[in-house]
Amino acid sequence: MIRSKITGGTTTLLFKARVLNKYEVSYFRCDETGFIQTEEPYWLDEAYSSAITKLDVGLVSRNVQLSGQLSRMIASAGFKQNGRFLDYAGGYGLFTRLMRDTGYDFYHTDKYTKNLFAEFFDLDTFAKTPVFEMVTALEVFEHLPDPIAEVSQMLTYADSIAFSTKLQPKNDIRTVDDWWYFIPETGQHVSLFNEESLRVLGKKLGLNFYSDGSSLHLFTKRVLSASPFKSREPFIVRKARKLIEQFDRTKAGARPSLIQSDWERIREIISG
Repeated sequence: MIRSKITGGTTTLLFKARVLNKYEVSYFRCDETGFIQTEEPYWLDEAYSSAITKLDVGLVSRNVQLSGQLSRMIASAGFKQNGRFLDYAGGYGLFTRLMRDTGYDFYHTDKYTKNLFAEFFDLDTFAKTPVFEMVTALEVFEHLPDPIAEVSQMLTYADSIAFSTKLQPKNDIRTVDDWWYFIPETGQHVSLFNEESLRVLGKKLGLNFYSDGSSLHLFTKRVLSASPFKSREPFIVRKARKLIEQFDRTKAGARPSLIQSDWERIREIISG
């Protein structure tokens, strides 16, 4: 029997799908939380032959967006803005570089990927590993074959973890085609969360859980008086600002992004 990697309890076979266009892989749902996991992912060495997949055409734009969101969250949640921060599994170091550009003392660690953008600001810069104000783990959780062990490792650096991962959609998932985020072509997404599974995961590790309800979340031992993702701007002010930004982009002749069409084209190519 396949046990849930969140609760250790029972799971139900959800569907089977072809991963990396060659392996027939079973996906299971945790009976208690709804967490979705693959069978034990024996294909990961092959999946990570290239750490950043060919389908990840939105990497740069997402990092730019997340740097703004995390800067606002750090300030609104009362974290020390002059503290040290660590980006865990930080890929090429782009997010670390962006946050340093914004004035935050960020450092990078990733055992699989070369730090290209934030060289000299790696974890091994320190003779003795410091206690960080916060760990960030962006688009990492869906890659974890053992979430409890990996989050426990993150907690050795800080008692707060800001992370991003897409939450399962509200529609009933019965096949791999019911949610684009499975992305079986790359074989890297092996853990798919909903709010309940993240809440249970946090509780197991003594962490409070906060979420924007979509893709940005926070585990922390602190008790916050309000969600750090909730904007303090009145709704009418936010609406007016977004309309002005939209008008400015239109006036400047901004063209629609090609990220989605590029993603679809590359997916078609690698799917054969």
